[in-house]
Amino acid sequence: MHDLVKDEFERLGRNDLNPVQALILYNLGEAEVSAGELRSRGMYQGSNVSYNLKKLVTMGYVHHERCELDRRSVRVRLTDTGLEVRQLVLRLFQRHAEQLGMSGVLDDPPLGQVNLQARRIERYWTEQIRYIY
Repeated sequence: MHDLVKDEFERLGRNDLNPVQALILYNLGEAEVSAGELRSRGMYQGSNVSYNLKKLVTMGYVHHERCELDRRSVRVRLTDTGLEVRQLVLRLFQRHAEQLGMSGVLDDPPLGQVNLQARRIERYWTEQIRYIY
């Protein structure tokens, strides 16, 4: 996914954001959340949420402010510029979904079976990790 976003941004001449930052903007959407919620909801796309969030604030894509009730907590939301980037990623995803639908890739085998198989593989790997320790 990161490579797809990277290629799209290069095609558009957008070199100011990396794919991880673009996906954070996409996942934030129109929500206002704390930095901790970004992490717990899986809205981040890498290991260093604080670094990427700080960069996005500095570049003007994300607005942040201290929470009124808990001054230790910081709330973040997209700026208008951040919303524009989110729309770029959204259009990329919509284009890919449409093309995948037309290609028939999602029909054979049925996506539900693919998801079931992926869960089975994940369960197997999880069990293998437990046996290591």
